[in-house]
Amino acid sequence: MKDNFLMQGERLDEIGFGELKLIQKPEEFCYGVDAVILAAFASKAVLQSSRKFTRAIDLGTGTGIIPIILSHKTLLKEIVAVEIQHDSFDRACRNVELNMLKERISVIHEDVSRLEATLPDLKGSFDLVTANPPYMAGGGGMINENSAKRIARHETTADLQMFIKISAALLREKGELFMVHRPSRLVDICEACRKYKVEPKELRFVSPNKSAKPNILLIRCVKSGNPELKMLDPLYIYDETRQDYTDELMKIYER
Repeated sequence: MKDNFLMQGERLDEIGFGELKLIQKPEEFCYGVDAVILAAFASKAVLQSSRKFTRAIDLGTGTGIIPIILSHKTLLKEIVAVEIQHDSFDRACRNVELNMLKERISVIHEDVSRLEATLPDLKGSFDLVTANPPYMAGGGGMINENSAKRIARHETTADLQMFIKISAALLREKGELFMVHRPSRLVDICEACRKYKVEPKELRFVSPNKSAKPNILLIRCVKSGNPELKMLDPLYIYDETRQDYTDELMKIYER
Protein backbone atom coordinates (compact mmCIF):
# COMPACT_ATOMS: atom_id res chain seq x y z
CA MET A 1 0.00 0.00 0.00
CA LYS A 2 1.52 3.30 -1.05
CA ASP A 3 1.24 6.67 0.66
CA ASN A 4 -1.19 7.88 -2.03
CA PHE A 5 -3.68 5.34 -0.67
CA LEU A 6 -3.95 7.42 2.51
CA MET A 7 -6.92 9.67 3.18
CA GLN A 8 -6.50 13.37 3.90
CA GLY A 9 -4.66 13.99 7.18
CA GLU A 10 -3.50 10.39 7.57
CA ARG A 11 0.04 9.07 7.81
CA LEU A 12 1.60 5.63 7.47
CA ASP A 13 3.82 4.57 10.39
CA GLU A 14 6.25 1.67 10.58
CA ILE A 15 5.58 0.31 14.08
CA GLY A 16 8.09 -2.53 14.20
CA PHE A 17 6.94 -5.99 15.33
CA GLY A 18 8.34 -7.54 12.20
CA GLU A 19 7.39 -5.22 9.37
CA LEU A 20 3.99 -4.12 10.62
CA LYS A 21 2.63 -0.75 9.52
CA LEU A 22 -0.28 1.35 10.71
CA ILE A 23 -2.41 4.05 9.13
CA GLN A 24 -3.14 6.79 11.67
CA LYS A 25 -4.66 10.25 11.72
CA PRO A 26 -2.87 12.42 14.32
CA GLU A 27 -5.66 14.99 14.29
CA GLU A 28 -8.00 12.36 15.71
CA PHE A 29 -6.11 9.76 17.75
CA CYS A 30 -2.86 7.78 17.66
CA TYR A 31 -2.15 4.69 19.72
CA GLY A 32 0.07 4.99 22.79
CA VAL A 33 2.25 2.83 24.98
CA ASP A 34 -0.80 1.57 26.88
CA ALA A 35 -2.04 -0.34 23.82
CA VAL A 36 1.41 -1.87 23.25
CA ILE A 37 1.89 -3.02 26.84
CA LEU A 38 -1.65 -4.45 26.93
CA ALA A 39 -0.99 -6.49 23.79
CA ALA A 40 2.32 -7.69 25.25
CA PHE A 41 0.68 -8.52 28.61
CA ALA A 42 -2.00 -10.63 26.93
CA SER A 43 0.46 -12.25 24.52
CA LYS A 44 2.79 -13.33 27.31
CA ALA A 45 -0.07 -14.97 29.18
CA VAL A 46 -1.20 -16.79 26.04
CA LEU A 47 2.30 -18.10 25.34
CA GLN A 48 2.91 -19.23 28.92
CA SER A 49 -0.49 -20.85 29.51
CA SER A 50 -1.06 -24.58 29.30
CA ARG A 51 -4.52 -23.79 27.91
CA LYS A 52 -5.00 -23.40 24.19
CA PHE A 53 -6.11 -19.93 23.12
CA THR A 54 -7.47 -19.79 19.59
CA ARG A 55 -10.10 -17.02 19.46
CA ALA A 56 -9.80 -13.45 20.79
CA ILE A 57 -11.76 -10.22 20.64
CA ASP A 58 -10.58 -6.64 21.18
CA LEU A 59 -13.14 -4.11 22.43
CA GLY A 60 -12.71 -0.52 21.32
CA THR A 61 -9.95 -1.38 18.89
CA GLY A 62 -9.39 2.08 17.40
CA THR A 63 -7.29 1.54 14.29
CA GLY A 64 -6.65 -2.10 15.17
CA ILE A 65 -3.28 -1.80 16.89
CA ILE A 66 -3.87 -4.44 19.61
CA PRO A 67 -5.19 -7.21 17.28
CA ILE A 68 -2.36 -6.49 14.84
CA ILE A 69 0.30 -6.83 17.57
CA LEU A 70 -1.44 -9.94 18.95
CA SER A 71 -1.31 -11.51 15.49
CA HIS A 72 2.46 -11.00 15.49
CA LYS A 73 3.19 -12.14 19.05
CA THR A 74 0.84 -15.16 19.25
CA LEU A 75 -0.57 -17.99 17.14
CA LEU A 76 -4.19 -16.97 17.73
CA LYS A 77 -6.18 -18.20 14.74
CA GLU A 78 -8.98 -15.64 14.89
CA ILE A 79 -9.08 -12.13 16.32
CA VAL A 80 -12.21 -9.98 16.16
CA ALA A 81 -11.88 -6.21 16.54
CA VAL A 82 -14.81 -4.00 17.57
CA GLU A 83 -14.91 -0.24 16.98
CA ILE A 84 -17.78 2.26 17.25
CA GLN A 85 -16.25 5.23 15.37
CA HIS A 86 -16.71 4.94 11.61
CA ASP A 87 -13.42 6.58 10.62
CA SER A 88 -11.40 4.46 13.05
CA PHE A 89 -13.27 1.35 11.89
CA ASP A 90 -12.38 2.19 8.29
CA ARG A 91 -8.71 2.65 9.20
CA ALA A 92 -8.71 -0.63 11.14
CA CYS A 93 -10.07 -2.43 8.06
CA ARG A 94 -7.38 -0.87 5.87
CA ASN A 95 -4.69 -1.69 8.44
CA VAL A 96 -5.73 -5.35 8.44
CA GLU A 97 -5.58 -5.37 4.65
CA LEU A 98 -2.29 -3.46 4.61
CA ASN A 99 -0.63 -6.04 6.85
CA MET A 100 -2.21 -8.96 4.95
CA LEU A 101 -4.07 -10.24 8.01
CA LYS A 102 -7.61 -10.61 6.63
CA GLU A 103 -7.56 -14.36 7.24
CA ARG A 104 -6.91 -13.85 10.95
CA ILE A 105 -8.45 -10.48 11.88
CA SER A 106 -12.00 -9.29 11.21
CA VAL A 107 -13.32 -5.85 12.16
CA ILE A 108 -16.87 -5.11 13.36
CA HIS A 109 -18.40 -1.62 13.28
CA GLU A 110 -20.50 -1.67 16.43
CA ASP A 111 -21.00 -0.12 19.86
CA VAL A 112 -19.60 -2.38 22.58
CA SER A 113 -22.79 -1.89 24.61
CA ARG A 114 -24.89 -3.34 21.74
CA LEU A 115 -22.85 -6.46 20.99
CA GLU A 116 -25.06 -8.85 22.98
CA ALA A 117 -28.18 -7.60 21.21
CA THR A 118 -26.87 -7.28 17.66
CA LEU A 119 -24.46 -10.23 17.56
CA PRO A 120 -25.78 -12.86 20.02
CA ASP A 121 -23.77 -15.63 18.33
CA LEU A 122 -20.59 -14.11 19.79
CA LYS A 123 -21.72 -14.87 23.34
CA GLY A 124 -19.48 -17.33 25.18
CA SER A 125 -17.29 -17.97 22.13
CA PHE A 126 -13.93 -16.33 22.99
CA ASP A 127 -10.90 -17.57 24.88
CA LEU A 128 -9.54 -14.07 25.37
CA VAL A 129 -10.82 -10.50 25.53
CA THR A 130 -8.61 -7.41 25.44
CA ALA A 131 -9.98 -4.01 26.37
CA ASN A 132 -8.53 -0.51 26.47
CA PRO A 133 -11.65 1.40 27.53
CA PRO A 134 -11.90 5.19 27.75
CA TYR A 135 -10.15 6.20 30.97
CA MET A 136 -12.32 9.17 31.92
CA ALA A 137 -15.68 8.58 33.55
CA GLY A 138 -18.59 10.11 31.67
CA GLY A 139 -18.56 13.83 32.36
CA GLY A 140 -15.20 13.64 34.16
CA GLY A 141 -12.08 15.61 33.25
CA MET A 142 -11.76 18.22 30.53
CA ILE A 143 -13.93 17.36 27.54
CA ASN A 144 -12.06 17.42 24.24
CA GLU A 145 -13.84 19.30 21.46
CA ASN A 146 -12.55 16.78 18.88
CA SER A 147 -15.31 14.13 18.82
CA ALA A 148 -12.94 11.28 17.91
CA LYS A 149 -10.64 12.05 20.83
CA ARG A 150 -13.59 12.61 23.15
CA ILE A 151 -15.07 9.16 22.40
CA ALA A 152 -11.65 7.50 22.74
CA ARG A 153 -10.90 9.12 26.11
CA HIS A 154 -14.28 9.59 27.80
CA GLU A 155 -16.96 7.04 28.59
CA THR A 156 -19.88 7.71 26.25
CA THR A 157 -22.28 4.89 25.33
CA ALA A 158 -20.25 2.12 27.05
CA ASP A 159 -18.77 2.80 30.48
CA LEU A 160 -16.22 0.73 32.40
CA GLN A 161 -18.87 -1.54 33.93
CA MET A 162 -20.39 -2.17 30.50
CA PHE A 163 -16.99 -3.15 29.05
CA ILE A 164 -16.57 -5.70 31.85
CA LYS A 165 -20.14 -6.97 31.56
CA ILE A 166 -19.79 -7.51 27.80
CA SER A 167 -16.37 -9.11 28.27
CA ALA A 168 -17.88 -11.61 30.70
CA ALA A 169 -20.67 -12.40 28.25
CA LEU A 170 -18.23 -12.94 25.37
CA LEU A 171 -15.86 -15.23 27.26
CA ARG A 172 -16.06 -18.99 27.51
CA GLU A 173 -15.79 -20.52 30.99
CA LYS A 174 -12.23 -19.92 32.25
CA GLY A 175 -11.67 -17.49 29.39
CA GLU A 176 -9.46 -14.52 30.23
CA LEU A 177 -9.92 -10.74 30.18
CA PHE A 178 -6.92 -8.43 29.83
CA MET A 179 -7.49 -4.75 30.48
CA VAL A 180 -5.44 -1.56 30.71
CA HIS A 181 -6.76 1.35 32.76
CA ARG A 182 -5.93 3.96 35.39
CA PRO A 183 -5.04 3.06 39.01
CA SER A 184 -7.72 5.49 40.20
CA ARG A 185 -10.37 3.15 38.76
CA LEU A 186 -9.04 -0.02 40.43
CA VAL A 187 -11.87 -0.31 42.95
CA ASP A 188 -14.46 0.19 40.20
CA ILE A 189 -12.74 -2.47 38.08
CA CYS A 190 -12.60 -5.06 40.87
CA GLU A 191 -16.17 -4.37 41.93
CA ALA A 192 -17.49 -4.82 38.38
CA CYS A 193 -15.35 -7.91 37.78
CA ARG A 194 -16.75 -9.61 40.89
CA LYS A 195 -20.27 -8.58 39.90
CA TYR A 196 -19.97 -10.24 36.47
CA LYS A 197 -17.88 -13.20 37.68
CA VAL A 198 -14.57 -12.44 35.98
CA GLU A 199 -12.16 -12.82 38.85
CA PRO A 200 -9.07 -10.56 39.00
CA LYS A 201 -6.00 -12.84 39.01
CA GLU A 202 -2.98 -10.66 38.18
CA LEU A 203 -2.36 -6.95 38.63
CA ARG A 204 0.62 -4.94 37.39
CA PHE A 205 1.19 -1.25 37.98
CA VAL A 206 3.00 0.83 35.36
CA SER A 207 4.96 3.98 36.20
CA PRO A 208 6.72 6.53 33.98
CA ASN A 209 9.94 5.79 35.96
CA LYS A 210 11.07 4.41 39.33
CA SER A 211 10.56 7.77 41.06
CA ALA A 212 7.00 8.29 39.79
CA LYS A 213 3.71 6.92 41.05
CA PRO A 214 1.85 4.43 38.81
CA ASN A 215 -0.35 6.04 36.17
CA ILE A 216 -1.42 2.86 34.34
CA LEU A 217 -2.50 -0.58 35.48
CA LEU A 218 -2.70 -3.91 33.69
CA ILE A 219 -5.13 -6.50 34.99
CA ARG A 220 -5.80 -10.11 34.03
CA CYS A 221 -9.11 -11.72 35.02
CA VAL A 222 -10.52 -15.23 34.59
CA LYS A 223 -14.21 -15.99 34.04
CA SER A 224 -15.46 -18.09 36.97
CA GLY A 225 -11.94 -18.11 38.40
CA ASN A 226 -11.12 -18.74 42.06
CA PRO A 227 -10.47 -15.71 44.28
CA GLU A 228 -6.72 -15.06 44.39
CA LEU A 229 -4.96 -11.91 43.17
CA LYS A 230 -1.25 -11.93 42.41
CA MET A 231 0.68 -8.65 42.38
CA LEU A 232 3.27 -8.61 39.58
CA ASP A 233 6.48 -6.60 39.61
CA PRO A 234 5.95 -3.01 38.46
CA LEU A 235 6.75 -1.98 34.90
CA TYR A 236 8.72 1.21 34.30
CA ILE A 237 8.50 3.04 30.99
CA TYR A 238 11.67 5.18 31.20
CA ASP A 239 15.04 4.47 32.80
CA GLU A 240 16.98 6.70 35.22
CA THR A 241 17.63 9.27 32.50
CA ARG A 242 13.84 9.71 32.09
CA GLN A 243 14.46 9.95 28.35
CA ASP A 244 15.22 6.39 27.21
CA TYR A 245 12.91 3.40 27.46
CA THR A 246 13.83 0.71 29.99
CA ASP A 247 15.28 -2.57 28.74
CA GLU A 248 11.98 -4.32 29.45
CA LEU A 249 9.99 -1.85 27.40
CA MET A 250 12.50 -2.08 24.55
CA LYS A 251 12.02 -5.85 24.63
CA ILE A 252 8.23 -5.39 24.51
CA TYR A 253 8.67 -3.19 21.41
CA GLU A 254 11.10 -5.79 20.02
CA ARG A 255 13.85 -3.24 19.52
